[in-house]
Amino acid sequence: MVQAHDPFVSFKGVQKSYDGESLVVKNLNLDIAAGEFLTMLGPSGSGKTTCLMMLAGFETATHGDIELGGRPINNIPPHKRGIGMVFQNYALFPHMTVGENLAFPLNVRNMPKAEVEEKVRSVLDMVQMMTFIDRKPAQLSGGQQQRVALARALVFSPELVLMDEPLGALDKQLREHMQYEIKHIHENLGVTVVYVTHDQSEALTMSNRIAVFDDGVIQQLADPVTLYEKPENSFVAQFIGENNQMVGTVASVSKGIATINLDSGAEVKALAVNIDGVGSRTTLSVRPERCVIVTKKSATVSRLDAKIEELIYLGDHIRCRMNVAGDDQFIMKVPNTSSQLGLEIGAALKIGWQNNDCRALDFNELV
Repeated sequence: MVQAHDPFVSFKGVQKSYDGESLVVKNLNLDIAAGEFLTMLGPSGSGKTTCLMMLAGFETATHGDIELGGRPINNIPPHKRGIGMVFQNYALFPHMTVGENLAFPLNVRNMPKAEVEEKVRSVLDMVQMMTFIDRKPAQLSGGQQQRVALARALVFSPELVLMDEPLGALDKQLREHMQYEIKHIHENLGVTVVYVTHDQSEALTMSNRIAVFDDGVIQQLADPVTLYEKPENSFVAQFIGENNQMVGTVASVSKGIATINLDSGAEVKALAVNIDGVGSRTTLSVRPERCVIVTKKSATVSRLDAKIEELIYLGDHIRCRMNVAGDDQFIMKVPNTSSQLGLEIGAALKIGWQNNDCRALDFNELV
């Protein structure tokens, strides 16, 4: 019997290999709570979709166990797992109407006709598609088809819904609208959702927690705020949000603050997060919005010479591309206030940041 505090979905030492030699998923241990919206985020080939397909039953784990509601499901076929699934390509039956598509998973469960009709109408109302009940998929737009696919995944009241890049085929505006719609449906129904995407903004917008994958391993598992503000390694810092990276050598560490000698010769301070001690190489991470232009009143500790290479006006802020410590791709976001309107290309100035806004992480030789 599952206790209230037990995980609803559990991966225990799960590995996956397609050729018997190389692992695409490496010793995955992950617990997902009932009612949680967890996103598996990562670049192509990172193992996130393979994990989703093993949970759905379309792929088998080479090693380890997957549990759903406290029971192993490794040997249970997909159609008996009671899981709703939403794909990027919608996967609707083209010869059926919207109503018939939604009724299909209920009919195969031998549900009474009156109950089928009630559930179909209820879920179509929820996704605002009731007026399209008699249309075929080919008569719908991409956004409408995705709403129907979402409704079909929810119509039989599953406790778990899996979504594999469901918004990838939609245009930017519709994709953003559907993000909020899916988020609100999740909040209203309380269903557990496991969502796969390579789009970080999607993950940050919708998730309770995000598992960042790379090379078959979860690099960090955290809520969106922690993931953005406190990346634990250089890959996560680079993959989540915009980020400036600099490399150097740890000169000293005192009270959690590292003094770094940059390769350019400058010296800066940063929060010692993931370093190997004095003398080790490190990658520094600082967000563009955490950098400021140094004035007489600035309280910044670390300061570097900068030269403005490019200015892009974006309304609420000005995006400045600068040459800093030998890197001409250093980005800073300057709030659009009257005091900053005098910025000019070619201008030399000093920029800086607070110690806690710059993180000393593992060395990434690709920086």
